[in-house]
Amino acid sequence: MKKENKINKNSLAIYQSKSGAIELSKDYKKDTIWATQKDLSFIYEKDQSVISRHIRNIFKDSEVNKKSNMQKMHIPNSDKPVDFYSLDVILAVGYRTNSSRAIEFRKWATKVLKQHITKGFTINKNRIKQNYDDFLKTIEDIKVLSQDSKKIKTSDILELIKSFSYTWFSLDKYDKNSFPKIGTKKKINVTAKEIYGDLQKLKEELIEKGEASKMFAQEKQSGSLEGIVGNVFQAVFGADVYKTIEEKAAYLLYFVIKNHPFNDGNKRSGAFVFIWFLNRVGFDFKNKINPETLATLTILVAESNPKDKDKVIGIILLLLNCH
Repeated sequence: MKKENKINKNSLAIYQSKSGAIELSKDYKKDTIWATQKDLSFIYEKDQSVISRHIRNIFKDSEVNKKSNMQKMHIPNSDKPVDFYSLDVILAVGYRTNSSRAIEFRKWATKVLKQHITKGFTINKNRIKQNYDDFLKTIEDIKVLSQDSKKIKTSDILELIKSFSYTWFSLDKYDKNSFPKIGTKKKINVTAKEIYGDLQKLKEELIEKGEASKMFAQEKQSGSLEGIVGNVFQAVFGADVYKTIEEKAAYLLYFVIKNHPFNDGNKRSGAFVFIWFLNRVGFDFKNKINPETLATLTILVAESNPKDKDKVIGIILLLLNCH
C-alpha cells in the first residue's frame, strides 16, 4: 500500500513506494520536486528534528549546494513562507537517515545506480505511461537515425567491423561447430599437489576476508582433484590426450566446475585452477581473459548442459586462441 503526503493542492504529491523508490503521483514534466522537512519526516519515518540535522550537515559538507537546492514557498493556511528542499536534498537525506524506510530507499537507489553503470540506462515504467506519446516519438527517432545512412559515416562502420573482427569469426565458428584444432604445445610438468597447495592459499585469503568457510576447496573424497588432473594430463601410447596448453586449461576449468570435487567453492576453484595453470606455463592470457570474461566463462560452464560440453570447451579455446 503506497502512502501519500501532499505538499499542497497545486503541487506534487510525493510518496515512497514499497520498492523504496521516491515517486511522484503526477506532473512528471518537472525537472525536480520540492519537499518540506515535514514531508521528509513522513517519507523516511524519522522525527523532523533528525531530518533538520541531516539537512544542516548536507549543506555544511557541501554535499549539495544550499543556494540552488532550497527555496521558501508559501503554503495554504500559513502566514509565513516555508523552506522547501529539492530532489537532490531529498535523496541525500535518504542516504544519511537510519530507518527501515530509508534502508529500503537505499536498496532501490543502489539498484538504479547499478543499472545506470552496467546498462547505461534505466527505465521508469510509470513515467513512460505518463508520457507515452513522447516515448513513442523517441522510439521513432531512434529508428530514423539507425536507418539514415547519411548520419552514420562509412568510416565508422569499417572501424566497427575492424574492432570486432574476431567476434564475427568466433560466432561463425560457433554456428558451424568448428573450433580450433591447433594450439600451443609445450612439455608440462604439473601435479595436483602443487595446484591444491596454492588453492589452499586462496582459501586462507578468502576466509580472512570473510568470503569463504572451511568447507571451501575441501575435497569431498580424498584424491578428487588428483583424479581430474590425471585425466587432463593423461597420455595414450606416449601421446597426450589433450595435446595443447589451451586444451588442458579448458578441460581443467570444465572438470573442476562440473565434477564438483569440493564441498564448496567449485566455481571459484575452477576459475583459480584455470588461471593458475595458464600462468604456471607462461601462457600470455591477460589480453584475452579479463576478470569479467573469466566470470562469464565460469558461469557458462556451471550452467551448461553436459551434452554441450564440446561446444563449451570450443568457446574457451576460441578465446584462448584469439589474436
